[in-house]
Amino acid sequence: MRPILKFLVLLATLTLGTHSLAGEVSRAIFTIGVDNREPVIIVDSIDSTAYTSISFFTELNDLSGRNVTHQWTYNDKVMFEKTFEVIGSRWRVWTSKTLIPSWTGTWTVNVLDEDRSVLASNSFEYR
Repeated sequence: MRPILKFLVLLATLTLGTHSLAGEVSRAIFTIGVDNREPVIIVDSIDSTAYTSISFFTELNDLSGRNVTHQWTYNDKVMFEKTFEVIGSRWRVWTSKTLIPSWTGTWTVNVLDEDRSVLASNSFEYR
């Protein structure tokens, strides 16, 4: 019975260790502004006659010491990238994009880790 108990303790330790190293993106949202490090109004579409810019806000947990990138794409083309160094266990960052009225359609922002793996992704419609 002792070997089984040791195995379970080892398995639990490895599982918890992997979880804490993995980190997460707890929020990945579009907003028309950020105030006091929080999104003002969350949107999933905006009208090109009313808005010419939008922000993408992320809250990152347990990613301290790593770099995370916001990658903005439109029509399968990378339009903008910004890399952030995550300094705290809970880190909030955002990027903003000025949009030209003719750039209507679906925009996607991918949150990438240092290996360029997608941690989160979200899209909005520019109408």
